[in-house]
Amino acid sequence: MTIIDMHCDTISRIYEERKQGKPVKLRSNHFQLDLEKMRHAGYLVQNFAMFVDLKGTSFPYQECKKQMQIFQEEMEKNQDIITMVTTYSEILDNRQQGKMSALMTIEEGDACEGSLEKLEEFYQLGMRMMTFTWNYPNRLGFPGEPAATHLSQGLTSKGIEFLEQMEYLGIIPDVSHLSDAGIRDVCRLAKKPFCASHSNARSLCHRGRNLPDELIRGIAKHGGVIGANYYGPFLSQTPNVLGCYYSYVSDIVLHIRHIINVGGIDCIGLGSDFDGIDNNLELKNCSSMELLAQELRKNGFHEREIDKIFYQNVLALYQELL
Repeated sequence: MTIIDMHCDTISRIYEERKQGKPVKLRSNHFQLDLEKMRHAGYLVQNFAMFVDLKGTSFPYQECKKQMQIFQEEMEKNQDIITMVTTYSEILDNRQQGKMSALMTIEEGDACEGSLEKLEEFYQLGMRMMTFTWNYPNRLGFPGEPAATHLSQGLTSKGIEFLEQMEYLGIIPDVSHLSDAGIRDVCRLAKKPFCASHSNARSLCHRGRNLPDELIRGIAKHGGVIGANYYGPFLSQTPNVLGCYYSYVSDIVLHIRHIINVGGIDCIGLGSDFDGIDNNLELKNCSSMELLAQELRKNGFHEREIDKIFYQNVLALYQELL
């Protein structure tokens, strides 16, 4: 089995735990994702997000840089099994050498503090994908959650400027967390494919973070890819009998099926959100991915379709954009 996952928050979690004096490492840990578990499961590429919570810092740029430092140090320590990549050819080279690849991303576009110079600096440091927002309005645009009133507010003029520069540099725009109006702006203005790295279908679970069918079609029409998110509250509208939003692989498959029915088989990938979500998961960690493959088979998916979902669609996006 081969896997590409477009989103995890493991580096940010390591950063937070180390601030508390805990000697956490990327190679092996008690989190949902580490390098040993990835290798066991057959990962080809993992996107590692540098996540910045604007309500938790007055210095988002510095926070992002500190996480990038951790990411780079961990890549150096573990170069026997994984290395950072910035191009499609580097992914293929790593694969040939039996190594996994790590793609650096940013979750929260205001890590750039509205500066195109900082955006280019992050690009020079190896960042190749970035969301415009997280859960708060910022200089680039408005989020889809938690304030549903923001759904009708899109990219700012600065956000449009950033979209143009990201496409120019070779940074993949990520519309996960962005408002409906903001995603419409990206659909209208983007000249290249883009992604929603960790988003589900709103028709099945009515959350602002999930994509309505109109926007699933818009992303697919642009040649983009949507990464299915494993977080229980984004999979099911109602909690189970214990009052818990539990993440069942059957629900993940329902969202995958719906996105395919709306946008086609080429627009779906994986975006776990591991280490950014709770532990109410049937897929306990990244070594459990065979459970998802089994559920897809049980629901009539052929191996060639599973390969497209698990890695080929995202790899094709990287071939075009990186």
